Amino acid sequence: MPVVTDRGLWGRYAPGRTFNRAIRIGLVNNMPDSALESTERQFRAMLATAATDRQIQLSFYSLPGVPRGEAGEHHLLDRRYRDFSELRNARLDGLIVTGTEPKLSDLRREPYWDAMADLFDWIASAGPPALFSCLASHAAVLHYDGIERQRLPQKRFGVFEHNVVGTHELTQTLAPVLKIAHSRWNEVSADALEARGYQILTYSREAGVDLFVKRKRNLLLFFQGHPEYDPLSLWREHKRDVRRFLAGEQDDYPLMPVGYFSASESDELTRFRDRAHAERLPEIMRDFPTPANRSANGSERRGSAIGIFRVWLHQIAQSRIAWSFHSESRGEARTAGLRGS
Repeated sequence: MPVVTDRGLWGRYAPGRTFNRAIRIGLVNNMPDSALESTERQFRAMLATAATDRQIQLSFYSLPGVPRGEAGEHHLLDRRYRDFSELRNARLDGLIVTGTEPKLSDLRREPYWDAMADLFDWIASAGPPALFSCLASHAAVLHYDGIERQRLPQKRFGVFEHNVVGTHELTQTLAPVLKIAHSRWNEVSADALEARGYQILTYSREAGVDLFVKRKRNLLLFFQGHPEYDPLSLWREHKRDVRRFLAGEQDDYPLMPVGYFSASESDELTRFRDRAHAERLPEIMRDFPTPANRSANGSERRGSAIGIFRVWLHQIAQSRIAWSFHSESRGEARTAGLRGS
């Protein structure tokens, strides 16, 4: 089923009765300039696959304070991003919030924190069901419940197996073991989350918590990993980090993502690492190894996330249908009362 955006590039929206219209999803895309377009593409593909016979209307929103260069600002204009203040009148059925690469250890000191806190407050008080990805999850639980993220000894980077550990509608149709991509330097622990009333749904001994939920006014759904990542996302991130090492922007050569590359790909990348240590010149990036085919690598991982998105969209659709009938019934009752008077 195609996903319709505000630009109308991927289909047409055919209005019908309230409960038959497209599901309206907003994406607050806080990713850095270089990842704006890929994040749009990844979530659009995820929603399109998960939607089955439902049509999705996707709109993009930007948060003030997120650092942007000229290319990023141009992209926001070109893709018709709306200011996050417009969310209050957008009548969305669901919201997805991404994080961004933090520059400071304390998220509350980031230039976008006040706007992000306002967004979280609106979600809790009047917003639709919301889904938070990776660093947005860390920011949300910090704001809502004061849960501080903890620095990891090294970057949690790769594809990790997670077990379903909680009983919930979101996980009833999933396989007992899921593969999820992670890319982060920090984490929130299972103990801290459970102490504040969050329900943990998937867990890995190597990677910790991935999927967890909490019901406030609406269901809040959190991923510590990246459910949206396409088969090449981890390779692109590794390449970015290698480029930073060669440019002298970081001291240590980055570790390869765990459970992601084949043996032959790992051998190629190890040889490139040895060359990078010997030469350390930005121009050798032209020889950085490119994976031949990553589609098979990502299919199982994306299948797990799509199952969760499918149930999330189904819950949103069912809630909207119930509200529509409730509203119609109240309208009919008011009309009958007016006629009787």
